[in-house]
Amino acid sequence: MTLAKDLILILDFGSQYTQLIARRIRELGIYSLVKAYDTDIKDIQNLNPKGIIISGGPNSVNFKQTLKPNKKIFSLQIPILGICYGMQLLAKEFGGKVIKSNKKEFGDSKFIITKKTKLFDGVEIKIEHKVWMSHADKVSNLPKNFIRIGESTNSKIAAFENQNKKIFGIQFHPEVTHTLSGKRILKNFIEICECEKSWTVKNISNEMINKVKSDIGKEKVILALSGGVDSSVVAAILNQAIGKQLSCIFINTGLLRKNEVSEVKKITSSLKINLIIVDASRKFLLALRGVSDPEKKRKIIGKCFIDTFNAEAKKIKNVRYLGQGTIYPDVIESSSKNSKSDVIKSHHNVGGLPKKMKLKLVEPIRDLFKDEVRKVGLELGLPKTVINRHPFPGPGLAVRILGEINHEKIRILQNVDYIFIEELWSRNLYNKIDQALAVLIPSKSVGVMGDKRQYDYVIALRAVNTTDFMTATASHISHKILNEISTRIINEVDGVARVVYDITSKPPGTIEWE
Repeated sequence: MTLAKDLILILDFGSQYTQLIARRIRELGIYSLVKAYDTDIKDIQNLNPKGIIISGGPNSVNFKQTLKPNKKIFSLQIPILGICYGMQLLAKEFGGKVIKSNKKEFGDSKFIITKKTKLFDGVEIKIEHKVWMSHADKVSNLPKNFIRIGESTNSKIAAFENQNKKIFGIQFHPEVTHTLSGKRILKNFIEICECEKSWTVKNISNEMINKVKSDIGKEKVILALSGGVDSSVVAAILNQAIGKQLSCIFINTGLLRKNEVSEVKKITSSLKINLIIVDASRKFLLALRGVSDPEKKRKIIGKCFIDTFNAEAKKIKNVRYLGQGTIYPDVIESSSKNSKSDVIKSHHNVGGLPKKMKLKLVEPIRDLFKDEVRKVGLELGLPKTVINRHPFPGPGLAVRILGEINHEKIRILQNVDYIFIEELWSRNLYNKIDQALAVLIPSKSVGVMGDKRQYDYVIALRAVNTTDFMTATASHISHKILNEISTRIINEVDGVARVVYDITSKPPGTIEWE
């Protein structure tokens, strides 16, 4: 069962923009998948794509060990679009010539359409268009039966096509927002592929529910529910698909946000989801006593979580499946042959639970990007407060309390975090920020409360804006608002003497402090 009627396949040659191509295609209502550049032809045929996009990449087609697709894709008789390195691959494959350019072309550039064509339908010809380039090679000679359809500041052949074969090449990146007509060009390619728009939130939701019903049958499923977006959406999908066959286990580690347990209860109750709450806070805090190193804290929390989840799961008889909130960027990251990463991030596989428990996995949202997960969640009735929630680390407040953890520090940080987030909501800032958090610094600072001097903790507030969480900039919050938030925190939370605001970007800093 597939999630949509028509598919555009993207062959990944290591471009930093590969995921963007997939997202842009989906935004246009067509299902897209990313596969490694050398995916077996039989696997491609089984996917039955209506078109193929060959991505950019860091290689040169003139390297001896350059990356190449399986040549059999050219006999599938479906449209193919090469982007950047993909264009150069097509040129060389069909007998053209690619040379090292005397002048590299990176960033903003000018592109002129030299011939009216279906690929550029609706985009004005003979005028300069702003595009985004990223290449050091260029096509110097066209292959036989290919025609030039565009030129750029640095290359006379910046776009070409073979209408009979329905093969197209463009040197710029249409998937980035810097290319102003990029989305229209991708839409034109989709129309050349004769795709029918079927990638809609309603269709996705229905197909996922039907797929779970078909795959699971009458078997039981357990799911570690964290209260975050991904696990909550998975819970909603599984609940609609299999109802009482699903058991959600929520573990209170003692390191959660204030009122987290009651919030999760409220959400699951409204959706009639079977929820088991395990209060393991004492176990976690005892295990963390005296530990300051952040990596040790993570490992201890991971082991405690697995042990607690295993113990609770064993009480549910005849369970065959484990639900997980793996999403598509993690799948791409862990499967790409060009990626340094070879495993899905630990918070997506619950620290190794599948290996320990020997259960089959059910991952209903593994083909979705984060924004699609959010849209599906809304479609399935989850409240906006859950769907639009900022990310929260798997180890919880343990990595936001620097150094050793104890009950007092947790109490302080929970209350500070609650005030900070409440203030952002009340000032309509929460949804304008991608992640906001508070950090408790173990050093104490002198302060004056009334006529008394006191030594209490320093709190750092952090808010960032980002598109991919790989890079981030500090969010601009006015000094007036920060001052008012600081005043509330110091007046309402015993144990805080000073509040600072972190303006470090990523890189060089990270979003979390540990």
